[in-house]
Amino acid sequence: MRSRGLSDMLDVMLDIDSVTRRFGDLTALDNVSFSVPDGAFTGFVGGNGAGKTTTMRIIMGVLAASSGEVRWNGQPLTQCDRSEFGYMPEERGLYPKQPILPQLTYLGELHGLSSRDARRAATVLLTRFGLGDRLKDKLEKLSLGNQQRVQIAGALIASPKALILDEPFSGLDPDAVDEMFSLLAEFTKRGVPVLFSSHQLDLVERLCDQIVILRKGEVVAKGSVEQLRDSGETHHRIVARDDLGWLRDRTGVTVIDLDGPRAEVALADEAVAQAVLAEALGRGPVHDFGPIVRPLSDYYREVTR
Repeated sequence: MRSRGLSDMLDVMLDIDSVTRRFGDLTALDNVSFSVPDGAFTGFVGGNGAGKTTTMRIIMGVLAASSGEVRWNGQPLTQCDRSEFGYMPEERGLYPKQPILPQLTYLGELHGLSSRDARRAATVLLTRFGLGDRLKDKLEKLSLGNQQRVQIAGALIASPKALILDEPFSGLDPDAVDEMFSLLAEFTKRGVPVLFSSHQLDLVERLCDQIVILRKGEVVAKGSVEQLRDSGETHHRIVARDDLGWLRDRTGVTVIDLDGPRAEVALADEAVAQAVLAEALGRGPVHDFGPIVRPLSDYYREVTR
């Protein structure tokens, strides 16, 4: 049985409905629709020019849609709603030659915090990111990874109701990714929906509750990792003691790869799978038999070619 999508299990807070964006004769987005449920990580993936950044800019009101609508809690998204979102754009918005604490304090004030509260929130976030002793440093004096931490702190400073993050993990080492995910997970536990784009498919596969894949401005797949994996053909691995050449003659079996006692096959259905296992056991010991879990990257290549 296929699992339900996240939007079936959680209240949908952010809904992108039939959004199209044209630049002259170029259609950058073509009838894009997906939902970002509350309390869930939604990964937004696609090649360069697929339309991820354009979609995020429309959500945040930086660009207007040519047609379609973005809704928040079932109502058209307003500028007032957007003011309570945390946004990390593709082109980072902080000034390299300015100290980081005053910049984040100013961002907090723009979101409605008092100067005192904004400074306190910025200090807490920067300290948590290991930058508590560098509050007066200019942004350009930090490593690229630490600059990324500051940028994300800017998106988080006002306790946002939603997070729209364009490549937030770019330039971070694995430990920093885990640290950042742990912090973002504190927001999803409070019901905050998180939409983030990334080219790191292994990271998206590991972290996300659901995934949306864009190709040339169109949504070509969406769902949980399990749903996307299950939507393609499932292969099985068989490892036995004896040669498995007899699999080539079995009805309902497509041999993908066979090397003596090791084989990868596509099986027509569960009945064929059980019959193949029974025959393999009848011929001798079987050391391994089961479905091969495909990495998300394999499915991604299939739908974006």
